[in-house]
Amino acid sequence: MAGDDEEMIVTPWEVAGRIDYSRLIKEFGTQPITKDLLKRIEKHAGTLHLQLRRGLFFSHRDLDWILDMYESGIRFVLYTGRGPSGPVHIGHMIPWIFTKHLQDVFGSKLYFQMTDDEKFLINPDFTLEKTRNFAYDNALDVIAVGFDAKKTKIIMDVEDAEIIYRIALKVAKKITFSTIKAAFGLTESSNIGIIFFPAIQAVPCFLESELTGENVPCLIPAAIDQDPYWRITRDVAPKLGYFKPAQIHCKFLPGLGKGGKMSASMPETCIFTTDPPEVVERKIWNAFTGGKPTIKEHKLHGGDPSICPVYYYDYYLFEEDDDKLNETYMKCRNGELLCGDHKIMLAEKVKKFLKEHQKKREKAKDKLDDYLFKKK
Repeated sequence: MAGDDEEMIVTPWEVAGRIDYSRLIKEFGTQPITKDLLKRIEKHAGTLHLQLRRGLFFSHRDLDWILDMYESGIRFVLYTGRGPSGPVHIGHMIPWIFTKHLQDVFGSKLYFQMTDDEKFLINPDFTLEKTRNFAYDNALDVIAVGFDAKKTKIIMDVEDAEIIYRIALKVAKKITFSTIKAAFGLTESSNIGIIFFPAIQAVPCFLESELTGENVPCLIPAAIDQDPYWRITRDVAPKLGYFKPAQIHCKFLPGLGKGGKMSASMPETCIFTTDPPEVVERKIWNAFTGGKPTIKEHKLHGGDPSICPVYYYDYYLFEEDDDKLNETYMKCRNGELLCGDHKIMLAEKVKKFLKEHQKKREKAKDKLDDYLFKKK
């Protein structure tokens, strides 16, 4: 598990250590989301989404330009995705929930890419059948978020290869191996499939333009670890006559352990969308907290919400009311709220959320064909 003093690592395939988001903005060359940008979004949305007003989405590339285009009457499409390597956990859903909000506000079409090919290429134990099954299972969670079926298309990379490959070839022709090697740290022993894959991941940025014959802007809401893909895609776009895709980056939902993002590789520190209530209770009860070792010390000295994943679950997703969230923070700081009581409160919220999500997930099985991408 990543500790606070462990070196920060943020790549498309690994996130570890204590994440310094200000440092990431500098190292990745992105822009912080300003108050002026928030005001512009609020003007269109009527209010600021929880993930914006609490700074979960903190960085961007060309978000101001996308808003300029929209305000001048030019529509844009949304693009996000999932690498199907196992079941979906709550951390995966953070950018999806916000993407759904953007679709509602701006009426945008969404391309959601399932990169089953990437997961097959990077995991020596995965078969194509296994990654395909993960992709179809994960798609149920995507649909359960509530995206508009008429404006949402889920791309299965392997099954939709015919249309994807033609565009990927155009992209690949403009990218050198040295660029890919430097961006992703690939070596001479990397298989040639993963060298080509960044061209595949670029395709949904340009898919609407290819299908309509118009140059359509694209906005990508995603966690910042995926940024290396889009830096390359943005370099290639003008060479192919496309707009550069804009991005809006979110932070990582912490795991229930000490340090690090929520990761399926540590199942006891993350909550999967299919977890039953008793499993949710056990995982949250065993979670690390910012509390003191004893009740007496906690009441005397208070806890530290800034390092507490139980608090951050409320902060990221489960407490919409800012006043109530602030009240929880202060009660923790002054020792009035005990960690055990907070865990019980959170477990009830998570169980309620998952109960509704699991109902929608089950219903999604009958709606899957309505969402799958099919070339017209």
